Amino acid sequence: MKISRNEQLMARKAAATPRGVGVMAGFFADRAENALLWDVQGQRYIDFAGGIAVLNTGHRHPKVVAAIEAQLQRFTHSCYQVVPYESYVALAEKLNAITPGKHAKKTAFFSTGAEAVENAVKIARAHTRRGGVIAFGGAFHGRSLFAVALTGKVQPYKAGFGPFPPEIYHAPFPCHGASLDAAKKAVEQLFKADIEPSRVAAIVFEPVQGEGGFNVIQAEAVKWLRKLCDEHGIVMIADEVQTGFGRTGKMFAMQHFNVLPDLLVSAKSLAAGLPLSAVTGSAEIMDAPAPGGLGGTYAGNPLAIAAAHAVIEVMAEEKLPERGQQLGSELKTLLNGLRAEVPQIADVRGLGAMVAVEFQHPKTQAPDAEMTKRVQAEALRRHLILLSCGVDGNVLRFLFPLTIEHAVFGEALGILSDALKAAARG
Repeated sequence: MKISRNEQLMARKAAATPRGVGVMAGFFADRAENALLWDVQGQRYIDFAGGIAVLNTGHRHPKVVAAIEAQLQRFTHSCYQVVPYESYVALAEKLNAITPGKHAKKTAFFSTGAEAVENAVKIARAHTRRGGVIAFGGAFHGRSLFAVALTGKVQPYKAGFGPFPPEIYHAPFPCHGASLDAAKKAVEQLFKADIEPSRVAAIVFEPVQGEGGFNVIQAEAVKWLRKLCDEHGIVMIADEVQTGFGRTGKMFAMQHFNVLPDLLVSAKSLAAGLPLSAVTGSAEIMDAPAPGGLGGTYAGNPLAIAAAHAVIEVMAEEKLPERGQQLGSELKTLLNGLRAEVPQIADVRGLGAMVAVEFQHPKTQAPDAEMTKRVQAEALRRHLILLSCGVDGNVLRFLFPLTIEHAVFGEALGILSDALKAAARG
């Protein structure tokens, strides 16, 4: 029996790469365009994963490709800390202008979301001269050792990797179905039993938790965090790695809450697939580290910087945050309309195009991770790529490009509807 190209590559993968690098799909990418992806055997898929929220402007947006190609003809690397270049400074100016708040801001660039989160904590510690950091249950802040310590989900991110750095504490995340009072009491207990507030450098949170299940923070909770940070001189860090760049219906999710963070972390769709992240914040706080305290060999790579300039232009020209709001509304309407035929649907939530559906057993209301797996498998069989999330593994999230053609979006919703109904039947 002839072995397919995908099967050959899967065998080579198993032999050459470690099992710790988990892979969802059983096929290998060959090429992609906007919301479509073709594997090495020529099969066409609709991509509702977006490289895990990286492709808000789609695969290979022409303006992004042109910007990268133009920079490629000039230089690919000099290390900004050795020989700087204007495009880095110009992009910092743009992020200082478009992130929430009109106060004086500065931006530093890094390569990954985890790296940016860790540098935000470094900046907060340098500014406050304190060590403690508070994060939240269900959070995801990255896979490097300090970032994964901040992450509030053991499987698969923390299991087997301890011990973790000290002076990191977690509180319940105040979102839908969770009590703000419980979060307040937990933080009060931390201050009584574990660390006094005068030793806390930063509180880190996602406005909408990504891996945790697309849990939207309560608006009152954001105000409470701002007040708490102001009262104790704590730096408020908003991790917008997944929520940024139009995903929630606004350029940044913090714009939904009318509260300004001290530091804002961005990555993923910032550079449309090239490795780039940023920390943007109050100029006074950002200037706390001494020269040489921030940076990295590849941080702010010229090709990624060029891509990010193009992304910001595309976001504005094509009104992608607004389009994300519209597409997200259509998706929510479909999902809510299927509740009668798919009784496992327990919740449909999210901001803008950052939409998720949660599954529970209809009789017991227990989390139904198997239903999530069935829907994902049925969708993939029909060539629609979906991702799961949630502490209990019972949530599907939707991360389609905001540039997706409406005909392709409609096709994907039809596949999703069929997959949900088929999975509901077991």
